[in-house]
Amino acid sequence: MKPIRLSSRAQLQVALRGSSETEVIDAIRTIPWKPAELGRLECRKDFACRGQRSGVRYRSKQIHPIFVEAPQEIVVVTVDVCYFREDPASYVVSASRR
Repeated sequence: MKPIRLSSRAQLQVALRGSSETEVIDAIRTIPWKPAELGRLECRKDFACRGQRSGVRYRSKQIHPIFVEAPQEIVVVTVDVCYFREDPASYVVSASRR
């Protein structure tokens, strides 16, 4: 199993976006990879999110690392994090019955 290293950019993004290196590594180790732009790879994994971010409560967050598989290691280039709201009123109803 190759070691996983976060680039300095990915480390900054993890800190700013409310994720952790452990979550990024877990996503890469447990979720199937897909091709991404510029010959890179990606995966997405949902995690429970108990708490607030910027004063808003969220139900879960999705970690989306983009990385390169080098001969000796996996290098994470960037990390996106998407948050999903806990409040059921935040969901849009697609159609109403009359």
